[in-house]
Amino acid sequence: MTFHKTLVCQVLAIALCLGSSLIAAPADGLVRRNPTIPVVSIQQLPIEAQQTVKLINRGGPYPFRQDDTIFGNRERRLPVAPRGTYREYTVITPGRRDRGPRRIVTGPQVKYYTPDHYRSFQQVQE
Repeated sequence: MTFHKTLVCQVLAIALCLGSSLIAAPADGLVRRNPTIPVVSIQQLPIEAQQTVKLINRGGPYPFRQDDTIFGNRERRLPVAPRGTYREYTVITPGRRDRGPRRIVTGPQVKYYTPDHYRSFQQVQE
C-alpha cells in the first residue's frame, strides 16, 4: 500500500473511532445542542454582549468590518455544521483599542458567547 493510501486509511479509522459527528453535519443543516456547552440567560452576559445581541437581532449596522463574517469552528468547540453556518460578531471590551477577545457567534436559531476568543462558549438563552 502506498503512503497516501495508508494515511487515508488511518485518518478514516480515527474518525470512525471518534464518531461520525466529527465528519458529517446533520442532513437538515440544523445545529444540535451540545450538552457540554453551558446555557446562560442573556441577562447573565456583560452589558456589551447584551447590546451586541440586540444589534444582531436588528440586523446591524455593526461597528467592525469583521462583524457578520463566517466563523469556521475549526477547533470544533461548537456542534459540527456545514461551513457558513456560523457567523461572528465583536463584543466591545472596555479599555481595549482593538476588537478584544469577546464575541457572539450565531447559528440557525442559536447564539453563543465567548469571553476568551473561542476557547470556551456559553449558549445564550434570549
